[in-house]
Amino acid sequence: MKQIRKYSFALISSVFLTIVPLIFTSLITIWVIAHEAEIGEYNEQAWTIITLICCFTSALAITPPTYLALVLGYFLGWHAILPVFTLNMIAIFLVNMVTRWLDKDRFKTYLSENKRVKGILDNIKEQELKIIFFAKLSPVLPFALTNFVFALSGAKLKNILLGGFLGMIPRTVLAVWTGYQANEIRRLLENPNEGNLQKILLIVLLIASVGGILYFLQPRKKKLG
Repeated sequence: MKQIRKYSFALISSVFLTIVPLIFTSLITIWVIAHEAEIGEYNEQAWTIITLICCFTSALAITPPTYLALVLGYFLGWHAILPVFTLNMIAIFLVNMVTRWLDKDRFKTYLSENKRVKGILDNIKEQELKIIFFAKLSPVLPFALTNFVFALSGAKLKNILLGGFLGMIPRTVLAVWTGYQANEIRRLLENPNEGNLQKILLIVLLIASVGGILYFLQPRKKKLG
């Protein structure tokens, strides 16, 4: 019974972190399209408040940072880079703190009871920064879910923040650039990867991400002393 409760916490949280963003981004898309002209008139103070709010909504898996990068890139152009990276880092920190506070290493302890899983966790621990980097490089892995998983795994916060920052540079810059190049918000949000160049770059990021994760997850042969 205890094992079921431990596992259900992670399972329910994982479902929440993947389903909720889909629902809320759909609702936000409808609202943004309907109020495009009004949003375009927002001043610097308004965008600062929006960024602060999005720090929490991203941490709660309501607004994925890549989606926000598209929207902010459309309205702010390259000036969106700083607020997007800011909310990324704050959201990663908040997810990590809340997850560790709620779980208290119970799920990690439960997983460690399985020898195969323990081997994977140990390997991740040895290659933390690199695996986090390639996971964050992926354009398909959900932002909040990866933060949640790395927090559960017991990864060091400094590695999560540094790996997250470095890994998100290419996908964030690509998202802001895509938003900046868009001619209309409706077309951007309904078809965010419409251009051939965007599709090619996303495929490159995906291949690099998967290849890097698989490479560093492989068991390392210990050197004989």
